[in-house]
Amino acid sequence: MAATADRAHAAAVPVDVCAVVLAAGEGTRLRPLTERLPKALCPVGNVPLLDRALDRLAGLGLVGPAGVAVNACYLGAQVVAHVGDRAHLSVEPGAPLGTAGGVANLRDWIAGRGVLVGNADAYLADPARPPGPDIAALLHDWDGDSVRLLGQPAADPRAPGTFDGHVFTGFSLLPWRLVRELPITFGDLVRAVWRPAEAAGALTVVPYPGTFYDTGTPADYLAANLHATGGGSLVAPTATVTGRCRAAVVGADAVVQGDVERAVVWPGATVGPGERLRDAIRAGATLTVPATPPVPGPARL
Repeated sequence: MAATADRAHAAAVPVDVCAVVLAAGEGTRLRPLTERLPKALCPVGNVPLLDRALDRLAGLGLVGPAGVAVNACYLGAQVVAHVGDRAHLSVEPGAPLGTAGGVANLRDWIAGRGVLVGNADAYLADPARPPGPDIAALLHDWDGDSVRLLGQPAADPRAPGTFDGHVFTGFSLLPWRLVRELPITFGDLVRAVWRPAEAAGALTVVPYPGTFYDTGTPADYLAANLHATGGGSLVAPTATVTGRCRAAVVGADAVVQGDVERAVVWPGATVGPGERLRDAIRAGATLTVPATPPVPGPARL
């Protein structure tokens, strides 16, 4: 994001708020893609999901190791190398600590501040350019004591996993008083923070007007990529395409000689002559992951 945008929105962020991007998960529903690459680094519209989250936070002035932390565990060396010095890194040993444990493990770094927590695998596309009316709205007039979630109206307001009739869309805002009590053990924010706050009348859902996919399944991952194309195809400048591409994303140094439609071709991947790739993701020379189109409607938690 441009520096001018950073300056324009930095004043909207209280000085006692930091951000955490959760990027430690195994992404089991995206296997075998995530056997090669952590989910946080999977590209959507040829941009790694983690970079999308960091750019969105930068639009609020939350940048650098003092303002933003990223946790890593599964294939953590790849996340660490990708982030570099752009954020504070929290590498969890062994298995991932979950969303609550990952935040708790950063308690000394958070050090009394409120925390804007984002899932690295959340694809958000609001009507305006980031930060737009979404995560900035989480911070507007925050009292520093309540819990806030970004959400969209659920198809079934009473369905499990909803909050005040909404589905969670990737970002939440937590007060220090709750963060400091989290144990550094495996746990999720739903049970550890959000539901107790809801029961205590201390949880607010901030409506999100844009498009959201959690990218957790191949179908939603494909849908997010197709949304990022704007209705056409998105081909990296260093890709070689001699075949046919329709509604597709083709990554850097990929080679497409066949027919590609409603598909994602990862960086460096190949689609040979005579091949037809449809509703699928291609990685490498042979790995093809089918991605059945999702049922229309808001993505679910």
